[in-house]
Amino acid sequence: MALPVIADTAPAVPVRAVSARHFARLKLRVMGNSFRGQGWRIALFIGGAVVGLWFAVSGFFLFAAPGLADDGTYAVLVAAAGGGLLVLGWLLLPLVFFGVDETLDPARFALLPLPRRTLVTGLFVAALISVPVLAVLIASFGLVLTALSLGGWSAGLVALVGVLAGLLLCVAASRAVTSAFATMLRSRRVRDLAAVLLAVTAAMLGPLQVVGLAALREADWGRLAGVATVIGWTPLGAPWTMGIDVAQGRVWAAPVKLLITVVAIGALLLWWSRSLESAMVGAASAGKAPARRATTGGAVEQLFPRFAGWARRDRFGALVAREARYWWRDARRRANLITIAVVGIFVPVFINVTGGDFAFEGEAGLTAGVADSSPVVVTISMLLVGVLAAVTLANQFGFDGSAYAANVVAGVPGRVELRARMVAFSLYVLPLLGFVAVVLSIVLGRPEWIALTIGGLVASYGAGLAVNSLISVLGAYSLPETSNPFAMNSGAGVAKGLLTLVAMLASVVTAVPMAVAAALLGDAWLWLALPVGAAYGVGAALLGAYLAGDVLDRRQPELLATVTPRR
Repeated sequence: MALPVIADTAPAVPVRAVSARHFARLKLRVMGNSFRGQGWRIALFIGGAVVGLWFAVSGFFLFAAPGLADDGTYAVLVAAAGGGLLVLGWLLLPLVFFGVDETLDPARFALLPLPRRTLVTGLFVAALISVPVLAVLIASFGLVLTALSLGGWSAGLVALVGVLAGLLLCVAASRAVTSAFATMLRSRRVRDLAAVLLAVTAAMLGPLQVVGLAALREADWGRLAGVATVIGWTPLGAPWTMGIDVAQGRVWAAPVKLLITVVAIGALLLWWSRSLESAMVGAASAGKAPARRATTGGAVEQLFPRFAGWARRDRFGALVAREARYWWRDARRRANLITIAVVGIFVPVFINVTGGDFAFEGEAGLTAGVADSSPVVVTISMLLVGVLAAVTLANQFGFDGSAYAANVVAGVPGRVELRARMVAFSLYVLPLLGFVAVVLSIVLGRPEWIALTIGGLVASYGAGLAVNSLISVLGAYSLPETSNPFAMNSGAGVAKGLLTLVAMLASVVTAVPMAVAAALLGDAWLWLALPVGAAYGVGAALLGAYLAGDVLDRRQPELLATVTPRR
């Protein structure tokens, strides 16, 4: 007997197309849920909004200065230079300081049938909903006021269009660079190449600062205006100078510069879409898989990398080996190591080299004479490098996330945990700091100062380890579960910035006795810096691990709950 066929008479449910507004609503809803029951997040968000408003108002008056003074002589210079710095800031600051808000993690959409164009457009619109975007918008309205004062309503309207286009350019550039760099860091070979290129780029910043300061001392504002005009025809300055061009009678330049900006935004979004897809898949295209190295020994021996083979085979040694592997393999941690390399080269060069006297010879020649540095100046520069290197550990438990539960269940003592983390991190940082000390002494023509520089670095680095160990226990915050090493939860960018600032200030205060000793002891400090600095740094690190370890033993459950990402 045949069974009757029941017709499906239920009405078809219309499927609505996903648009950018859905991503915007989702971003707002996720942000609201993340603040629910989290008073500290609300406080940090409000604090970040206040700080952003202060910078926004300051930038507004800076951009509006030519218009308020009713003098258009320097209007192009202010617009091109200020706008170019805004774009560069959006490119660089997420990589080295604040991170990028990843409230809507692209990996969450990997299994959804969304076209690439829809995903990129939606995430781009969601990225526009943030405090930094609002701050830049308020600041850049100063350009609208300048154009309005100098050229009337037509110039002001064009300037408004340019400001909006420039804001889109900033966000697109930031997302494209951070996403592409995150993708590259997952490849070991590209990671090593990126580290070298970034270090070389950082080394070039010092000489560029020297030339820039020398140029400002002998500034020919007419020539600088010519340079600003050239910058205004690049994507860095094109959107910001459109209104000034109309105010000064160059109406034809506005549509051309708008076209330059639109092409740049389109190219950046295309680049972002390419890297975004590989980030969603979870692995960059690495080509031929490398041959697997044969391993010997049991599971315990395989845990210990070659450079940590000296570690004893007990709980402390296992923690050191695990952390050492994490710092080498985790893209988020590798990004921080690259930042240390950049800072370690840039800061000493900036402090010790840019203090020289410069003079222009003729029309084309530039003679730079580096001022004789002193042990006090060198010690201060080394203290800053050591402090900045240790700041990376200010949220060291946030790197673990929910994986820290294994240590809580195993009952690892806080002192052992912190000492092991210090040793593993130092395996990478101390050789780099030693290299910086030797190179700086040779560049300054004072090879006898190698002991001085190493002593200052070790002392400040040890003091930084002590301070940041305590801060990492008391001020930890969760990081998003994403392949982008620069991603931050909503509001966590402010937390990262404030935490870094507090850690730096506290570490500098702790390391000040070394600078005082350098100022009081004179030439004797050249011989005492290394032993005293080493003893000071090691003693500070051990004392910090001892004190912070007791706090960690009492706060392990709370710390685990804090660093565990919320779904």
